[in-house]
Amino acid sequence: MKNPASVCVTRHGETDWNVSGILQGWTDIPLNDKGRVQARALAASFAAAGFVAVWSSPLVRSSETAEIIAAALSLPTPTLHDGLRERNFGAVQGVSKAELAELNPLLMQQIVARNPAAGFVSGETLDEFADRVLVALHAIGRHHAGQRVLVITHGWTMDVITRHASGLPRNTILNFKRKNGESVWLEATRHAVRSTGGPPVALPVR
Repeated sequence: MKNPASVCVTRHGETDWNVSGILQGWTDIPLNDKGRVQARALAASFAAAGFVAVWSSPLVRSSETAEIIAAALSLPTPTLHDGLRERNFGAVQGVSKAELAELNPLLMQQIVARNPAAGFVSGETLDEFADRVLVALHAIGRHHAGQRVLVITHGWTMDVITRHASGLPRNTILNFKRKNGESVWLEATRHAVRSTGGPPVALPVR
């Protein structure tokens, strides 16, 4: 890659719906107290990272995490990009996993497995979701060539990014779930994204 941006993609802090096992998707749920503690711990762990900017999903659990970190690191107000939103889970947004296990056990199994091929009534298809996530990453690569940037986003969004950056098919099941505050490092340009080891960063308080 020629003069890529170095990008640290990090999952937002905890929400009450994370704790309760309720599917969030595009539902705008704020951080809980622990999530704010996680955001402050992330800021401390990133103190020497050399970020010049923070980008975020516009959903409040992500943008609040980004704002806490940006303020702590004396960085500009985070740039919000719709492409960094969580997947739209359509009709099952706001439904608990316990309830969904009774209503639609097959879909529940797919969600637990984080199967990207799962179909969501009134939600996004896999390709719609993945395409707009990659548009966001390429925009970040274009704006920040040669710079280091922090991106705050969501679990399924990070799955899309991990598969693409690792050269895996879009429908690959990864068999793991990113924890709140967990990070992955990438290099991004306007045309390409690839994974890197990145500098070591301590995980925030759980």
